[in-house]
This record gives sequence, structure tokens and C-alpha cells, in this order.
Amino acid sequence: MMHPSSLDARQRRRVVRVALACMALCGCARPATTSRFDELPVSAPSNLPPPVEEVDLVVAATTDVHGRLRAWDYYTGAPEPEDRDDHPRHGRREEVLVDAGDLLQGNPLTFVAARVAGDSLHPHPVAAAMNAMDYDAAAVGNHEFNYGLPTLRRMIGEAHFPMLAANAYTPNGRHAFDAWKMVERQGVKIALVGGTTPGSNLWDRDNLAGRVVVRAIVPSVRDAVKAAREAGAEVVVVLLHSGLDEPSSYDTVSTGVASENVSARVAREVPGIDLIVYGHSHKELGDSAIGGALLMQPKNWATSVAVAHLRIVRDGARWHVADKRSVLIPSAGHAENAALLAATDRAHRATIAYVSQPIGTTPVVWRADSARVVDTPLIDFILDVERKASGAQLASTAAFSLDANLPAGDVTVARLAALYPYDNTLRKIWITGRQLRDYLEFSARYFRPDAAGTVG
Repeated sequence: MMHPSSLDARQRRRVVRVALACMALCGCARPATTSRFDELPVSAPSNLPPPVEEVDLVVAATTDVHGRLRAWDYYTGAPEPEDRDDHPRHGRREEVLVDAGDLLQGNPLTFVAARVAGDSLHPHPVAAAMNAMDYDAAAVGNHEFNYGLPTLRRMIGEAHFPMLAANAYTPNGRHAFDAWKMVERQGVKIALVGGTTPGSNLWDRDNLAGRVVVRAIVPSVRDAVKAAREAGAEVVVVLLHSGLDEPSSYDTVSTGVASENVSARVAREVPGIDLIVYGHSHKELGDSAIGGALLMQPKNWATSVAVAHLRIVRDGARWHVADKRSVLIPSAGHAENAALLAATDRAHRATIAYVSQPIGTTPVVWRADSARVVDTPLIDFILDVERKASGAQLASTAAFSLDANLPAGDVTVARLAALYPYDNTLRKIWITGRQLRDYLEFSARYFRPDAAGTVG
């Protein structure tokens, strides 16, 4: 269950380099450890440093990055605006860098890595980027399963850090991924525990059925935290790909699938947690506490970084957290990390080449801005494609982005990808007339009538 620490060096310096719409981190230097000879009695003054009695542990976190590794818009073929403002975070602190999941799917770069280039891109660009940033661990997100377990396993094999999910099991009851990992900073043992939303059992059942079962988060995380404490952890950080307490997007009763968003419950019901970094809901929260746990959620797409400071003091031979706080750092105004750019350059160029390919032309602009209120050629086109591909009599879709359009001229892969950034599964199903009517009535709830019963 534990993943051996990849931190071999006793000294290293990390500098904050937060890139607009790309991977981010917050860094610091590691002071030299105390020599074992400091413990010997001496009769004369020594030039050796005294034992460390207090540590400022910095935990920097991202979540729901969805392939935004670089400040580049693959849909428009242009760099994101960048206001360069490098400012290193000074001081002697100890740092841990983590992510709360949803890394492997969400933009053309991750699509190319999984579906186009495949094994020709080594390592996987997400692993390459996070290795360059020296991440310590990440939680498994539900979108990690979208391209199938082989893609996820490949990324894990190429990463220098573990992907954690204490509540993911194989059919024979074993952990499908590492449940937790122990790292050490200045002699302080820090356990990183992971959990992921059970909704993947439904959303990615084709990829998981018979291979991985995602159980309820709370009991599995409770067991993992207990095991980590028994193994000597003095600080416990939990990484959850699960919203705070929002209602599940599926019926937990009829499906039998455990609740989707339970980070608040974990904070209330699982003892021994110092910090929870959570994601999945694409929201943002900083410096909030439930029970004895500090909670923080950075914004999706690496548009902010959550940074927690845990003041850890020595109590005899042990350490304990004396104080903790967190802050959210916006990504805008920070430069991209040079090592990350170099590590992802090949994948970046391959993605630009793929999305720039023209696949058709149009003499007029096709817009989606009014697609939720009137019939539009763009949505009609999508529905026609669905019917033709599936052989169904009827088709249904959602206007995912009202900003999406097909401009006049060449229609490229990038413009089509912008219509639906997240890959969807097309299914043909048989329904009754009653079910069709119920579906239409449910959809009509989008249009809210006024007091007089008038819509619009």
C-alpha cells in the first residue's frame, strides 16, 4: 500500500513558478539535516547547528488540471496571455507538492497522448510535467479512467510519484492503487492518503467493470489514515477527488453507488487528519476548517494553487501540528517553468500538428450562442452525426459551450474539439414512448415560467 519515497537528496531548492493555465507549484529550500554527532555530549561549544525544534511545512496543491500543462490554447492555436512576474518564495521551509486528481483527460494534449501518439510519447506528458515539478503524490480522479486502465497504468509506471486511491479495489479485494505514501521532511513523517469519487463505477463502467471497483470514500480513508498513523505518521494529508458536500449527480439509492462528494464528511468523521486537499467540483476554497482538519481546494485548470502552512513543533521524540493556515495563489502573473516546458515540448508540438489539420470547410459561421433556446444548424449537425453513427431514429445532445463555433473557412480538428472538450460516449438505447415524453418534460424544466405562466 505504501509507495517508497522518491526524495533521495537531503538538500534541494524549489522556487515558486506558477504558470497561467498550466501546472503550478510553490517551493522552498530544504536545510541540511542535523548530524548524528549532535546527539553526543560535548564539553566545548560546537559549530554544528542545534537540533530542529520547529518546522514550517508547506503543502502546495493543484487539482483538476485536465491536461492544462502549458499556457497554450489548443482550440484557438495561440498562447495564453502571460504577465511574467517571477518571484521566488524565500525562506527555509519544508515543502510537499500534491494534486487531487483529474489529470489525464480534458484537452487535445491528453487526447493526443492517449489516442493518437500513444506509446510513441514516452513518458506520458502528464507524468513528464509532474516529474519535472517533483510532485510527491496525486489522487486518482474519475477522468483518469476515461482512456482506459492501460493508459492510466502506463502513466503511473512513468511517474516518479504514486497515484493514490484508498477506496479503489480489484475484484479479489486488493487495493487497485496505492492507498497512502509516507514522506519525510526534517525528520517529520508525513502520510499522504488518497481517495476518489465512486461515481466512476457509473461514468466509466465499460473501462472498470470486472477490473476495478470504487467503494465508499469515508470507511476506506478511515482505514488508510489509521494504518498511516500506526506506521508512525506525525502529519496526515488527505488528497480527495470528491467535492465538499454537494448532492451526488446520480441516484445513490437506485444505483447502489456511494456518495460522490464527501470531503466534509471525511473531515468530520475520520480522526487523525491534519489537512484535506480536495477537488472534482471545479470550485475554490481556502483556509477553512471542519473539526480538526484544514480544508482547501484550488481552482481547476491550475488557475490557482492552494498553499497550506503547517507549523510543526517537537514534543520530545515526536512532532505535532501546532498551527495551520492556507492561502490561494492565482496563477495569473507567473511565468511557466522552464523544466516543464522542456519535458512536454514533444507532446506539445505533436498536439499542435494534430489539431491544426483541416477536415472540412464552411462558407459561413456556425454558432452555438443561442443553442439552448432556439434551433441551430450547429446542434442539428451534431445530432445528424449521432444518428448516422449509431443508426438511431432520434438523437440527443447538450450545448456544452455557448462560446463554441465553427468559423468560416477551414474547419480544423481544434474547432470540433472545442465543441466538447470532454470526450463523451455515444450509446444507442431503446426507450418507450412514455420514457421519451418523460425525458422531454424533464428537459423542459430548463425553461422557467414567470408568475403568469409565461416562458421567456
